[in-house]
Amino acid sequence: MPHASSLTDLIGRYLPPATEACPTFTENSLFEPIVDGVTYFTELAEHMAALGPGDAVYIASYQADPQLDLMGHAAGESGYRPFTDVLAEKAAGGTDVRIVLSAAEFSGGVPWLPIGPFRANTLAARVIRAWKPSTVDVATPPLENRVLLDWSGHVLGSNHQKLVVFRHDGVLTAYVGGLDLAPSRFDHSPHRRLKLGTHRWGWHDAAARLHGPAAVRVWETFRFRWQNTAALPPRPIAKNLPPEYFHLPSGGLTWLNPIAPPRELPEVPPQPEHPADGTAVQVVRSYRPWSLYRHRGLRRMRRANVVRAGIQEIYHAMTTAIGAAERYIYLEDQYFHEAPGGDPRFQLYGQLRSAARRGVKIILIGSGRKDPADGGDSTVHPVITHDLRWRVLARLPVAAQRNVVMYRVDNLTVHTKLMLVDDVFASIGSANFFSRSMVGTDSEITSTFVTTGSLVRDLRVKLWAEHLRTPVDDQLNPAIADLDTALGIWRREWLPHGHPPETWRRPGLPAGFAPAEFALTPARYSAAVWRRERR
Repeated sequence: MPHASSLTDLIGRYLPPATEACPTFTENSLFEPIVDGVTYFTELAEHMAALGPGDAVYIASYQADPQLDLMGHAAGESGYRPFTDVLAEKAAGGTDVRIVLSAAEFSGGVPWLPIGPFRANTLAARVIRAWKPSTVDVATPPLENRVLLDWSGHVLGSNHQKLVVFRHDGVLTAYVGGLDLAPSRFDHSPHRRLKLGTHRWGWHDAAARLHGPAAVRVWETFRFRWQNTAALPPRPIAKNLPPEYFHLPSGGLTWLNPIAPPRELPEVPPQPEHPADGTAVQVVRSYRPWSLYRHRGLRRMRRANVVRAGIQEIYHAMTTAIGAAERYIYLEDQYFHEAPGGDPRFQLYGQLRSAARRGVKIILIGSGRKDPADGGDSTVHPVITHDLRWRVLARLPVAAQRNVVMYRVDNLTVHTKLMLVDDVFASIGSANFFSRSMVGTDSEITSTFVTTGSLVRDLRVKLWAEHLRTPVDDQLNPAIADLDTALGIWRREWLPHGHPPETWRRPGLPAGFAPAEFALTPARYSAAVWRRERR
């Protein structure tokens, strides 16, 4: 069993082979999961407050709201202070602040088009560049050349990496995950803070905190992004909207990015090892090879230090862990379906089918309410997605189909990009399950981890207790911690042989497990949907 394996065995089975470009950090780097945005934003606020001269903070985000207060205060409330004001103050005092926001080759250059977050990011970049801190007098905005819009990459893709790196007194603390700097992410269990119109709405997300040599790998990823973005050709924006909308001078043209941003980042000092017995960490990425697809007569430009085939480290990490699974694979994801820009060669459905055939229990957790940024009605019907039905279930024998379940969490956007395997492997990052993240159409970063200890099991207990609306110290938790019993939450027949089916029964409720708040809805493999889609 995996639990009895040595760390060397776990590395060899659950992690892809280490390379010079993608090393394995063995027992020298801390990996600490963070669940939901309140804890994450609070930590960022504490780090930012502690920054001083000679320190640094580097941020790469898919989107960012300059008015966000990281402590959750709304504008007009006592104590409200946007993180932009804090960073401008720190930059004026000698902190090295750099921010890269996502744009795209097409929509990033036409900011009046409401496509994805890129219109908002164009505005956000200009607001942050023009910001003067409220606490100190400055002649020029401290961040005016410290915010870049990264419009490189595939025409259909985006720069989706989400990372933050702090350097305090030479020591790095890095964060990798799915969280953007947006007020809707400031949430926690039981997800009652937010409203979507008249609907209850919550936001579930995760990140990983890294220390030691693994944090250097995240810093190197940011350096790569910053240097490649700073090297992009100058790009004008014709202003056909009122100049004050973009905080720009009137008349003429302006530029998407500063004309001469600093190219280099200070060298990071050698990082102390953080003893982490029985653990190993990898930080993996996805990139398409081309930086620009249209440039000077449709000639393409290569990204520096990216091989012609691109970088698909995340795909190899996911397929290795899924292929090694013996007991269970637990996935949380926003989509579980393909999207334009993907590549069939990098889909993960075949790996899930193989795991189900050999008896591995596969648990998929998805949204019960859509992200408003996706547009349209926020309602998500509790059915298994088309791609899971046709690419996984329809190609399995009936008996193996019983090894796959999907649940949706009511009134919640599940934005986590997370996988747990066998209580020994975890991955947390920015990469969605679909192949456009795996092949690098969306550039991504993910942290993966194996352990001989209890950290992955403890994370599983925390996540399952949250979705069951059960406190971590509730009397049910011993049953959740025990994997044999816990699997029966999702399907009663997964309980150990001879175990009573009443294990997850509550008095007065139907047979089978019923969460305290009925927050989990099983996604049905609807016969009506099946017939309709076969026409």
